[in-house]
Amino acid sequence: MTLFTPNTKVGMVNHVGIAVLSLEESMKQFQELFDSPESEIILSEENGVRGTFINQGDTHIELLQPIRDDSPIAKFIKTHGEGIHHMAFTVPEVDAKAEELVARGVPIIVGPRPGLSGRIAFVDPKVTHGVLIELVRPYGT
Repeated sequence: MTLFTPNTKVGMVNHVGIAVLSLEESMKQFQELFDSPESEIILSEENGVRGTFINQGDTHIELLQPIRDDSPIAKFIKTHGEGIHHMAFTVPEVDAKAEELVARGVPIIVGPRPGLSGRIAFVDPKVTHGVLIELVRPYGT
């Protein structure tokens, strides 16, 4: 299923989101094992997470730690344990891409809305082989 228009072409992998129990321990592990650079911690009370984006080569690794038991990341960890939560792809216009997908019968389960790294929307993993796909337009682009 492809939608190819100038405003909604899906670009490169922006980041891989990983749910973790301890942000500091996970950051330290990535720094030690993969020579990852230090990164800034971002708090999102609204989404119930603390996170960071590790610049790892041509993409980023987003580490997400829940700060509340009712957050999506806390629920994910409770069900699946720590691990890959989602893959994010860069799009020029999140709202336009989400509208096009919905028009084609592809459900958007969250968003479009502001996220940690930009404007985001999540595609229902039931239509993407169990993989939670995030569409993101990074801030400043």
